Amino acid sequence: MPKKDEWPEVGELVISTVTEITEYGAYVKLDEYGGKEGFLHLSEISSGWIRNIRDHVREGEKVVLKVLRVDPARKQIDLSLRRVTQREKREKILLWKRSKKAESLLKSASQKMNISLEEIYNLVSEPLEKAFGSIYDGLEAAAREGAEVLIKAGIREDLAKTLAETAKEKIKATSVKVRGTLSMTCIKPDGVLKIKEALTKAIKSVSSRGVGVNIYVIAPPRYQVEVIAKDYKEANAALKRVADIAIEAITKFGGQGTFTPESG
Repeated sequence: MPKKDEWPEVGELVISTVTEITEYGAYVKLDEYGGKEGFLHLSEISSGWIRNIRDHVREGEKVVLKVLRVDPARKQIDLSLRRVTQREKREKILLWKRSKKAESLLKSASQKMNISLEEIYNLVSEPLEKAFGSIYDGLEAAAREGAEVLIKAGIREDLAKTLAETAKEKIKATSVKVRGTLSMTCIKPDGVLKIKEALTKAIKSVSSRGVGVNIYVIAPPRYQVEVIAKDYKEANAALKRVADIAIEAITKFGGQGTFTPESG
């Protein structure tokens, strides 16, 4: 929700809408801060020579800017475009879009439950940000796994069910899959049981929200490990952990193991 009574911090990236182009720069309104006005000086638009400001920014355009100075007493915010990297721009736009989507979902839930958006926001913001990192990530988890993940995070049951129902209607939950091959041997009399125990321990080590693990026998001593998660970073981290835990466990049991991730 817009932070109407707050001011941005120096160094923060903000989504802004260009409202007026002048000879010396551009005036913008900060979308996330209740439309507070900021100024983008000509010298902060580009590192190179500027022939025409409108080659870089236009009225009505949304831009990602970096906050240089903030003076609440004078109601002055100085901003920069040239100090924002392409990576920062992409990441900020993605976060902003997710934030807007989360706000839209909360608004739908508030209408279903006949309570104000502000009340719902106050009830869910802290527990979801604490448990998932952001409101949107919590709602995305609910779209995949249902109301239980929200209840575990501390959301009351009726609200959790409404949010999960709304999230499933509005969010197309995405997931990725990565694989690898574990080779495990243990020549002790109960070696087969030890291998099974090691694999079970490995699966339990990543039994967290949004991560699924399947292990299939290819042909002893080879086992295929398949991990499903919301993105490749999380999936690959989980796959490595499964392999490391399994190998560590079978080694302690007197066996040995190796792991080969599947390329591509």
